[in-house]
Amino acid sequence: MDVEARKDSSVTRGKLTRRLLAALNCGMLALGTTAGPLLTRLYYDKGGDREWLSAWLQSGGWPLLLVPVAASYAARRARDRAAPLLLAPPRVLLAAAGLGVATGADNFIYAYSLRYLPVSTSAILISTQLVFTVFFAFLIVRQRLTAATVNAVALLTAGAAVLGLHVSSDRPAGATRAQYLMGFALTLGAAALYGLILPLVELAYRRAAAGGGSARAVTYALVMEMQLVMGFCATVFCTVGMVVNKDFQGRAQELAPFLHYCIGYDVSMHVH
Repeated sequence: MDVEARKDSSVTRGKLTRRLLAALNCGMLALGTTAGPLLTRLYYDKGGDREWLSAWLQSGGWPLLLVPVAASYAARRARDRAAPLLLAPPRVLLAAAGLGVATGADNFIYAYSLRYLPVSTSAILISTQLVFTVFFAFLIVRQRLTAATVNAVALLTAGAAVLGLHVSSDRPAGATRAQYLMGFALTLGAAALYGLILPLVELAYRRAAAGGGSARAVTYALVMEMQLVMGFCATVFCTVGMVVNKDFQGRAQELAPFLHYCIGYDVSMHVH
C-alpha cells in the first residue's frame, strides 16, 4: 500500500509540475506577444530606425534558457554520472540551428513591417500565421483538420481581407501609402514564414523522439535544448545584420529619447 501511495504521489507531483511549466510558458508567451510589438512601435515612434536591433531583441533573451538546460543536466548527472550533456541528437540540433536562422529572418521581416503599420493592424495580420501553420502542418506533419480549426482560419482570413479593403486608412504618421502596403505584405510574409517554421519544429521534435533508432519522450528538457539553439542562432543572425548595417554606432544617442520616455532616464547627460 505504501509503495502504491508513493507512486500515486509521484505521478500527481509530475502532473502538477508539467501544468506549472505549461502555465509559466504560456504566461511568458502572452507577455512577449503583447508587450513586444507595443515596445517596438514605441521605439519607432520615438525616433528609432534600426530594424535589425528590433529583430535582435525578439530573441536576445535566449541566455535565460541556460538555466533550465543546466538544471536538467545537473539532475541527469546526479542520477547517472555518464549522462550525456544534451538529450537532442546532433542532427536534430543542426536542424534547430537552421530553424533558428529562419526565425531570425522572420523576426527581421516582422520588425521591418511594424515600422509602417499600427500595432492593431499588425497584430491582426500576424495572427494569420494560424492559416499558414494549419496548411503547412497538414503537408509536413499530416496534422488533421478539425471544424474548429477551419472556422478559425476562415475568421482570420476574413479579418485580413477587411483590413486590405481599408488599406492606408490607419497608417502611422509619416508613412506613405507605398510603405504601408509594403508593411502589410511583409507582415503577411512573416506570418507565412513562421507558419512554416512551427510545423518544422514539430517535425524536429519527432525526429528527436525517434533519434538513434530508439523511441524517447519529448521532454521539457529536450524542448528547452532545441529552443536554446534556435534562440542563439536567431540572435547571431540578427547580430551579423546589425554589424553589416553599422547599428552599433551611435546607439546611446538614438536610445536617449526612448529611455527618457519609458523610465525618465536622461542618457544625454552621460553622452559626450
